[in-house]
Amino acid sequence: MSGILYLVATPIGNLEDITLRALRILKEVDLIACEDTRHSRKLLNHYGITTALTAYHQHNEEPKAEKLVEKLQDGKSIALISDAGTPGISDPGYRIVVACRNASLPVVAIPGPSAVISALAISGLPTDAFVFAGFLPARSTARREALTRLRAEQRTTLFYEAPHRLGETLAEIVEELGAEREVAVARELTKMHEELVRGRAEEVQQHFAAKDIRGEIVLLIGPATAAETPTMTVKEALAQLLAEGMLLRAAVKQVAKAYGLPGDEVYKEALSLRAAAEE
Repeated sequence: MSGILYLVATPIGNLEDITLRALRILKEVDLIACEDTRHSRKLLNHYGITTALTAYHQHNEEPKAEKLVEKLQDGKSIALISDAGTPGISDPGYRIVVACRNASLPVVAIPGPSAVISALAISGLPTDAFVFAGFLPARSTARREALTRLRAEQRTTLFYEAPHRLGETLAEIVEELGAEREVAVARELTKMHEELVRGRAEEVQQHFAAKDIRGEIVLLIGPATAAETPTMTVKEALAQLLAEGMLLRAAVKQVAKAYGLPGDEVYKEALSLRAAAEE
């Protein structure tokens, strides 16, 4: 019989936020794979768990996944945990899950804390449709491009963000999505200094402008309002601007910005329109 890989969610701050099932599994498995053995040992010591630990992180994920799969095939059961929250969600875990699935090895989720879901639940932003997009790009240019694609987004969008970049990112949200866009910042969830700031993008930016921002952060951007959502298709918008006499490249730039699309994609649509007109 092969072993089982358990994906065990651990606290994102408050050590009490762990399930009875998670504690039992962590005690019963043969090995616990974790990002940082020193960090995870604090949690395990708190609950008197002495199971052996092995490091599994982004720098050794591929080769270590192979070794862990071999142990599973030998009948050993392994619990995978991250430094906080649910493993595999913007944390190491994806590769070993894929490897297990490819090898027909069982993978079992032991559900629990998730910073993304916790932030969404308390934000006051729409929860009926949402998307988690990991981390925003570190470079401003790429980050702005990612934000422009949200201009017409109808779902609440969640990101993780580094504290030293939050101020700059909020300023770019104001510039790219508008001062009125609903935004929320959840900081240090479940910890002593937990904070949730929600409001217009400009208000949230001003709140954090003069602060030394620290801690784990989830950034939430609310859906576009009806006034912000284009009512015409890309082709219709291009056709209207071109009919009004705007130069093709200028029309492409304006439509790409309004619809949050890559310029080359809109340019192809413009060329298609022009070709159809010439026929």
